[in-house]
Amino acid sequence: MADRDRLRDYRGKRDFGRTGEPEGSGAAPGRRPRFGVQIHDASTMHFDFRLQVGDVLKSWSVPKGPSADPRDKRLAVPTEDHPLEYEDFEGVIPRGEYGGGTVIVWDRGTFEPLSHDRRGRPVDFAESLERGHATFRLHGSKLRGAYALTRFRGGGGEEAWLLVKRAGGSRTRGAPDPRRARSAVSGRTLAQVAAEAAGP
Repeated sequence: MADRDRLRDYRGKRDFGRTGEPEGSGAAPGRRPRFGVQIHDASTMHFDFRLQVGDVLKSWSVPKGPSADPRDKRLAVPTEDHPLEYEDFEGVIPRGEYGGGTVIVWDRGTFEPLSHDRRGRPVDFAESLERGHATFRLHGSKLRGAYALTRFRGGGGEEAWLLVKRAGGSRTRGAPDPRRARSAVSGRTLAQVAAEAAGP
């Protein structure tokens, strides 16, 4: 699907003249796929977990954020695809706009797809997500190691996923207290970003 079509929902929900979010200029994908985790203090505080698939970031809202404990199954609710440039976005989306609230980049980096078929052959990552189960290894400044996303159907037929850390491998930090967390880009907290946007 063309980039413009994949971002139709994203663009249709936003007034870019007001929100400061990237419209998406069709940035070229890098050699290794990227991931990002943003903390979003909107109507409810949550973490946005994003994985690059082709020329967009597939996105999930994770209320409690990624866990470092393989016993924790974290709810992940899919949201619209975002442009690749969104990986670097932090700032304040004005109240009244879609997703109004403060955003910081908590972690970002690259990931390697790990999904295989029953014969042990690698499976295309987009295809594994389409089938409802994908495994991948994160190489971030805070999140490292293997994770899995698995789709299930919640109440009312709405789609939902589980994000789970795989056992073994690299030690990693789980999601912090979002109000104390610092940006991986600027070192700022949510409160500092909001205060700077408000001005003197």
